[in-house]
Amino acid sequence: MLYRVQKHAARRLHYDFRLQLGDVLKSWAVTRGPSLVAGERRLAVAVEDHGLDYADYEGVIAPGSYGAGVVLLWDRGTWEPDGDPATALASGSLAFILHG
Repeated sequence: MLYRVQKHAARRLHYDFRLQLGDVLKSWAVTRGPSLVAGERRLAVAVEDHGLDYADYEGVIAPGSYGAGVVLLWDRGTWEPDGDPATALASGSLAFILHG
């Protein structure tokens, strides 16, 4: 399963973290960006799911559109869930390993 991190210069600069689960990308906005310090936590706010065709999107979302601004692919790779990801998401605690 794939993961992506997109740098999104919308109204506010943030990073969109996306994990493939089935045929969708579960998505979270990370407002302060990824941390370079192991173990440091960052707030990730769940946002709408995206289709897999959005995984490699880079470009400009037009002014006046939702999320208007520049989107750059910042990181990509695969991920490995620790346990059943659907059950973990439903409980609010998803553990995983990234292979970037």
